[in-house]
Amino acid sequence: MLNGQPFKVVEFQHVHPGRGASFCRTKVRNYLNGNTKEETFRNGTTFEVPDITNLQMQYTYKDEDQYVFMDMDTFEECRCPSGDFEKFITEGMTCSVLQWDGKVIGVEPPEKVTLEVTMTDPGLKGNTASGGDKPATLETGLTVTVPLFVNIGDRVVVNTANGGEYKERAK
Repeated sequence: MLNGQPFKVVEFQHVHPGRGASFCRTKVRNYLNGNTKEETFRNGTTFEVPDITNLQMQYTYKDEDQYVFMDMDTFEECRCPSGDFEKFITEGMTCSVLQWDGKVIGVEPPEKVTLEVTMTDPGLKGNTASGGDKPATLETGLTVTVPLFVNIGDRVVVNTANGGEYKERAK
């Protein structure tokens, strides 16, 4: 918690200068409004840990600008406004829905997701010797850089933690 609001540390760097005390330089994201900012903290700074509930829920459908998730145990539905997660999820996928103070504050998709390639340039025979890359659009609209051998209709594994980096072709 920072200034009474829940934040997530996106990046951090521990700095130990030649003189003086060490400190941490961080980039934090506000769970409530999605804004990111850089903060610097001295060693020994303490924080209140927010009481965030992590619920495993299944994405069922999109209703206008809201995403609807269902708790598979109680079958209760939960609505969440769009966010960074939308480019990684497909219907039926299980995600972590984060709640704080009775409100949904975020959705975290699985660390790796498998998505289908819907648009890319065809890979030409002989182009793989140089190990080149090309852009590909996936079923959710996400554009990633893939190797030349990936074609339309192939399923690829994407890492969601770093913004959607191609990992491998799905088996």
